[in-house]
Amino acid sequence: MPVKPLSFKGDKKPSKKRKHQHETSSALVSTSGDVTTTDPQEDTTWTTPDAATDLSGPTILVLSTSPPTVLSSDAHGNVFASPLENIVESVPETAEPHDVRQVWVASSVAGTGQISLKASHGGYLSCDGIGVLGARREARGHEEGFVVEQFTTADTNKTRWRLRTAASKPADGEQGRRYISAVTETQTTTSSKTADDDDGGKKKRVSISLRGDGDAASENTHLVIKMQARFKPQIQQKKETKAKEKISRRELEQAVGRTLEDDEVKRLKRAKKEGTYYEEVLDVRVKGKHDKFAS
Repeated sequence: MPVKPLSFKGDKKPSKKRKHQHETSSALVSTSGDVTTTDPQEDTTWTTPDAATDLSGPTILVLSTSPPTVLSSDAHGNVFASPLENIVESVPETAEPHDVRQVWVASSVAGTGQISLKASHGGYLSCDGIGVLGARREARGHEEGFVVEQFTTADTNKTRWRLRTAASKPADGEQGRRYISAVTETQTTTSSKTADDDDGGKKKRVSISLRGDGDAASENTHLVIKMQARFKPQIQQKKETKAKEKISRRELEQAVGRTLEDDEVKRLKRAKKEGTYYEEVLDVRVKGKHDKFAS
């Protein structure tokens, strides 16, 4: 017969497991009935980058087709244009992925000004010298690097992007630059006429050809880029931090209590950026007192 632990009158009984789970789940809801906000690190919403340097993490490339499609890759490394399901009234800025094949992981290539795009199956997006796209290589090379260019359209004043590929010819300057492009081709096929056909049995077949040698003057190279919001750097916060780091010569002289030499001003401004401002102010003050007594 198992021995039960001793219990005394007035001891608090342990709460049941079911009750504990209920309390845990209810703790996620605030007193007003609203669900508490999630951790910013777990934010999965999608946004547009403000600059090319913002691109990092999960990214989608919305092509300039009608209706909009997104650059995708299958498990074999074949690149194709995939239709979008999560989009509002065919506005490309509202697009979000519904298939993992539509998502690329963007990362910067140090020292080159380029980015690489890794597909869900592990292959990197590449473009060879004649403009053929693929995603079969699991290591980055020259053909796996892309230069992101931001511009504003002249007719609609909207922000758009281009991805410059390895098919570019640097010797020709700007005229030799080549980009990812999506060309829509419509083919008419003839089939046996049925009672429901009003066009004599003719059917239109639309195909999208993806290339890496598009010209900058073509609208086929225009892209809308979306990225997960949690990977977007806080540019505004950085600007505010830089603004706080700026300090005038007059403010420095007021802090020290005397007129400063040019090298002292540079020294204090450098310390302001590096976070050792107050220590340097004390040192400059002490130096000023020593010079005063020496004279």
